[in-house]
Amino acid sequence: MNITILGPGAIGSLWAHKLANAGHNVSLWGRDSSETLRLQLDDTSPQTFANRDPNSLVDCDLLLVTLKAWQVLPALESLKSQINQDTILVLMHNGMGTAQPVCDHFASNPVVIATTTHGAFKPNKYQVQHTGQGMTQLGGMNKAGQQCHFLQAVLDHALPEVRWNDNIQAVLWNKLAVNCAINPLTAIEQCQNGELARPPFQAIIEPIVLEIVKVMQAEGIATDFQTLLATVNQVISHTATNFSSMRQDVYHQRKTEIDFINGYLISVAKQHHLATPENSKLYQAIKQIEQGWITS
Repeated sequence: MNITILGPGAIGSLWAHKLANAGHNVSLWGRDSSETLRLQLDDTSPQTFANRDPNSLVDCDLLLVTLKAWQVLPALESLKSQINQDTILVLMHNGMGTAQPVCDHFASNPVVIATTTHGAFKPNKYQVQHTGQGMTQLGGMNKAGQQCHFLQAVLDHALPEVRWNDNIQAVLWNKLAVNCAINPLTAIEQCQNGELARPPFQAIIEPIVLEIVKVMQAEGIATDFQTLLATVNQVISHTATNFSSMRQDVYHQRKTEIDFINGYLISVAKQHHLATPENSKLYQAIKQIEQGWITS
């Protein structure tokens, strides 16, 4: 397949290497203006990828979007005239709230949502490290996207394990719950995920999770407090030495995805007339931190 990676950050660069190694024609579309980008995965030989080649968009079978959530729609809109109407758009990022706007703006394109637990880290712009084996799940967002089951085999051949999930919304909501509980707390405290296993943080996390459960149930997502809390704590344990993406963004004074994580939860809660004071506190705390960079 002709595949273009829009946003070759850590996860995008990981997939670029794996898909190229699986025999696909892979191009990148990044902020760097260079015509080519040379990337090295772990200790393997560096690979050179075409970058920002207009032909890579025109001929693209699959556009894998691995940007930050807030970057997705503006980036796709800026490229709309170059994207073929048959190109499959796969959105792979933290948070929720981008898929429906993308479907609305790209009504003819198949839109697929992906979520992954693979770990990746870029120590610099030329290297990417695969820091944790995980699983990727896919699901169709619109009618055309729901016909793209074959992508499961394509992506699984490159970076297993990949599953197609007809109930992808439930998967996304469970990941959102984990991100709501872990990301802002680690960003505010500037700590590793494992610190959240300590009793003082557990006392904060429990009411956060309780609010999320009520919103998920209102959305028709089957869950309960004990199950979701156990899921959150399992992720905290398994990623104890990791720094969350939001912690990294705050550390580097970059715009966070808070609007698409706790912010998305709060907006959906309002539709159901549910109060989310604990999640709102986290949302406001991150927003104040971001505002501090602007005014300082």
